[in-house]
Amino acid sequence: MGCTDCARKGGCSTRKGEERELLAAVLPEIYPGRRWGEPDDGARFRRGIAEREGRRLGRRAAGALQAPTFFRSGGDDELCDYIYVLCVGRAPALVELRDADVFDLPDGDRIRERYLRVALSAVARVAAVQEVAFELDREGDLYAVRERPRDGVYDPILLGRTQRLIELLVESDITYLDFGLLVKPPSRYAEGFTDSAEYETRYGQPPGTVNYLFYPQPATALGTSYVPARAA
Repeated sequence: MGCTDCARKGGCSTRKGEERELLAAVLPEIYPGRRWGEPDDGARFRRGIAEREGRRLGRRAAGALQAPTFFRSGGDDELCDYIYVLCVGRAPALVELRDADVFDLPDGDRIRERYLRVALSAVARVAAVQEVAFELDREGDLYAVRERPRDGVYDPILLGRTQRLIELLVESDITYLDFGLLVKPPSRYAEGFTDSAEYETRYGQPPGTVNYLFYPQPATALGTSYVPARAA
């Protein structure tokens, strides 16, 4: 989902066709060897979205979407930064609790929140948007904080903000990529790409296009963190 131009002739099929053409051009340039984990540093140099721009985009999104936003830098093995948009929940947000060294303990032993997570690529001016659930459950002396991403945006309550978010990306000259395209292998868009044995050994499945442009883990991989619980 995520069309910004439903009234345009050709509609979603036309937009996805343009995205496929972009992937067909970008993937071989960044990965001339057609191998996962081996991007060409010269080809990707300054082609992506810098952290400063990502932080600025996060601030703009907070105003445009009328929702709290949280910028998070990607890890050392990731090719993107993230913006989390809190759509269902309240402060302090669980994404803050998970990431902070010093934090306010949550009010309750079971909390559920819903976010839009924007991945901003560091190797091309492209972005992807996922629906993410955060869950907190007390387990003895610890709080378990789980991040559950979905392979797209499905909950109707999130669609209005998703639309405005995509419009903001387009205004910023960033191409929004439909997640239905990203979960497919890069061989769907460019010749010469084959499944990576190294990736399959590490993650138990072939890599998708999302793993070449954004992050290495599977798109719906569960992330779990633990923080000390409130004293009884």
